[in-house]
Parts: sequence; C-alpha cells; structure tokens
Amino acid sequence: MKEIIRIRLDNEMDLILAHKRAMKLAEMCGLIISAQTRFATAVSEIARCSITYGQNSHLILGINFLSGGKKEISAVIYDNINLSECNPEAYAYAGRLSRNITINFSDNIYAITLTLPVPYSGIISESRIAGFTEYFQRETPLSPYDEIRKKNIQLIELSEKLSESEGNYRQLTDTLPMIVFSVAASGEITLSNKKLTEMFGNRFKDFSTPAIAQMFHADDTPEIIKGWEAARRRKTSFTGQARLRTKDGYIWQMVSGMPIKDEKGDISGYIISMVDINAQKLIEETLKDNKELRKVQESLKVTNLELSAKNSELEQFAYIASHDLQEPLRKIRNFTSLAERGLTEEEREKMYFPKINASAERMSRLIKDVLNYSKLAVETERFVSIDLNTVLRDVTEDFEFLIKEKEAVITIGTLPVITGIPVQISQLFYNIMGNSLKFTNKRPEITVSSQLVTIAEGSEKDGSYNKILVSDNGIGIEKQYINKIFTIFKRLHPQNQYEGTGIGLALCKKITENHKGFMDVESEPGRGTTIYVYLPV
Repeated sequence: MKEIIRIRLDNEMDLILAHKRAMKLAEMCGLIISAQTRFATAVSEIARCSITYGQNSHLILGINFLSGGKKEISAVIYDNINLSECNPEAYAYAGRLSRNITINFSDNIYAITLTLPVPYSGIISESRIAGFTEYFQRETPLSPYDEIRKKNIQLIELSEKLSESEGNYRQLTDTLPMIVFSVAASGEITLSNKKLTEMFGNRFKDFSTPAIAQMFHADDTPEIIKGWEAARRRKTSFTGQARLRTKDGYIWQMVSGMPIKDEKGDISGYIISMVDINAQKLIEETLKDNKELRKVQESLKVTNLELSAKNSELEQFAYIASHDLQEPLRKIRNFTSLAERGLTEEEREKMYFPKINASAERMSRLIKDVLNYSKLAVETERFVSIDLNTVLRDVTEDFEFLIKEKEAVITIGTLPVITGIPVQISQLFYNIMGNSLKFTNKRPEITVSSQLVTIAEGSEKDGSYNKILVSDNGIGIEKQYINKIFTIFKRLHPQNQYEGTGIGLALCKKITENHKGFMDVESEPGRGTTIYVYLPV
C-alpha cells in the first residue's frame, strides 16, 4: 500500500479528522458522493471503537495497486485490542457499508482493513498519488487543535528519531576499545561511552582545566591543557600523549579532540577520544633506557660481519689449498716415471713404483673430487635453460671408450628442458652414469627416462618436478646401506675391487639440492639399481 496520510486516534477530534480525510481521499480518487459517504462512515465506525476501547490506535489511509492496473482506496486501523470483539455491532455495520473488511493479527497487533475499488483507475498515476500526499501535508488545519496536533506529531517523530540516533551512537561507541565523549562549547560533557564511566564513574561532568588536572599525571597535564585551550581558541583539532590516572596506576593514552560542526560550519562542541598506547610507550622507554642492550646488539652486528668475512676467507683457503695440492702430486708422478727408466722389472717392483703411482693417482682423484664438492658452496653462476637430451649425449660421448670396452647398451628416452647450472648438471649425470658403468660384473644395460610428477601439497617437498630415472643391471646395493650412499667419503667396496673416492653420489646430492631438488634410490643386490633425480619444473 502507498501511504497517503497517518492519523493517531486518541479523542473525538481525531474521529472528525478520520472521517473528513477518508471522505476527501475518496473524492480525490473520483468516487461519487454516496460511495465517499459510505467509505468515510465505515472508517468512522471503526475509529470510534478504537478511541473508546483501543490502545495505541492509529489510522493509515492509502492506495493499493492491484493486478491489471486496478487500484483501491485502503484504510487500515492498527490497535492492540481486537475491536471486532469490543463492539461487534459497530464492526458489522462498518462491514455492511464498506462491503470489503478484513482483520489480521501479527506481532501482537490487530489490523482492520477497509477497501473501496477506484473506478477509472488509469487516471490515478504515481505523480497524482504524490500530489495527494502533498495536499494533506499542506492542508489547512480544521481547528487550532488540529494545528497543535500536527505540531505534536512532528515533535514526537523528531524525538523518536533523535532517541534512535542517540541509542545507535551509544551502542557504537560502547563497542570501541577506547574512551569517547562529546563536549559542548561550554566544556560540559554531554554524551560518553561506558569506558569513561568504568574508568572514573560519574566524577567528571566537564572537560575543564581542573578536571584535566585530576585525570592525568601532573607532568603531562600542562601539555594537554595547552593543546585543548589552543584548539578551542583556534577552532581546530588537537592531539597529545599523557598518562591517565587509574586505580591501578597510570596508563599512557593518545588524547585527541575533533571539532563538531553544525550545518553552517560553526563549532558546537568537540569529540574527545583516548586510545591506550601504554604497551608502545613501555617498549619505547625500555629501548631508550637499555644502553647495555644496544651495546650488545652493536657488538653482535660487528661479530656477525667478522664471522662472514672469516667464512669467506676459509672457503677461499680450502679452494686454493686443494688446487695447489695438485702440483706436488704431478711432480711425484713425473719423478717416479723418470726413475723407472733404465731399471729392470724386478728393480721397479722392489722400489714400489707402481704402488707409488697408484697412490698418487688416487690422491689426485680424491683432491679433484674434494675441489668439485667445495666449488658447489661458492658457485655464483646463473641458472640457464638446459636440454637434458644434449647433456646425456655429451656424457655418453665422454664414456665412449668404456662403453665400447664393456659393450654396454645405453637407452635414453626423451628428456625435458630444465633450468639450472650447466657445469653442475653435467657433473650430476656424469657421476650417475659412471657408477652404472663401474659397478657391474656383466654386460651393462642402462636406461634413462623421465616423468612429470606432482607431490601433494602439505608434504615437505610438495610441487611439480621432472623425475629423471637412471636404471642399470649392476651389482645393486644391500638395503641397509642405501641410506649411506649419499654420505661423503662413504665407500661400500674395497679400493682394489672398485676404484673411487666415495664422493661421487654425495656430490650428486649436493647438486640436486642446489637446484631445489632431491634424490632417491631403489636397489636390489644382483638385479641392479635405479637412481631418481627430482628437479623442479
């Protein structure tokens, strides 16, 4: 229903208003005089019952929009009492006059509705209905009482809105973790949230100099008074920090004042807020006063820098030392080679020259492997795109003579392109392929393939990886030793059975970790080994 006018039903004057305005609305909708009279009389009968028997009664006159463009006048009388039972005769008479009367009960309120169809509904447009509403708002009062009645209704509506607004404001400010209150131009506190009451009870009625002196620490009071007086004089906002006095001691607060302006821009008061910053101030004071802590922090910073420099020097020393050790070993091999010349086989064996050469060769391999391992910690090369098909082709070419000697069968599937450090990736697959060719007692059969795998989220190594598989038919590894093969210098066989330094797979593990990957292995003695290399996509 589109509401046109609302009338409270308290006394006989309201009964007259209800009759006249129901009559006028019917007239404005084009109803004939007899229809106007019947409708207005029916409304008056129910209104009389409300005034006599009802509680909190009011009448709403409006227009209902029906299907097919049809419309009807509607009068709804709301009451806490069932008026049809209070005066059945009047209710029945109103029904005979209106011919359309209903009663509904909802939310403890009774609503009696009387309707009257509007002929020629097409002429009742939205703009015309708006004109009806405007007419009744400007309608000349029927009497001085009617004028006072209108004013009172407007005042009541304004009071209700103001009360609702104030309630909403209180509810909002009470939920804030801070003190908030409004101050009039005179300094009087007009409204506050419960935080102020919880803190001080009802001790303070204004935000004046004496009140400020009682609220805050004596050392902080002058700053707040100065800021508050300057803000009022200049008509601006202010902010300051002060220790608020509480029953348990003092608490640091950020104190702010914002001016309240009316429609004309004039300042009618201020909103004062206080936010707890005690924890922040305690930290500031602790850091400011703790000179010893600052000295320790500075000393620790210097020590860290010195430690970084020492580590850098140590890495350089290990690198240079390992590199320079190659030179005397080369000389040992050269001298023994020269000394062998002109000696008989028996004389050479007596001088242990073969053993000297073999030991020097092993030392050379060991130092080279240590050198390669140490390089991984200081590697500064950038990652680039690497085609593993090219890498495996180069590795098999490096082992060309050994492959021919052992008649090895190498099968390499299609491999992916990855991002990495070329030298390290080549070293990785060189070592793995070398082990497959070395640790075998029959014709080697080596297969290299790849898969794209995804490890479920939540796992320590979750993500997508290129999984490279290198499988052979070699001697295999006992189950109890599988977890040890990636340990540096760890050998599972005597030097005279299978040569090596025990660094190869440790080096491989380090390389995959440098590339944010990892390695795994499956093996069975006598049936062979499969090395899995996981490199991120």
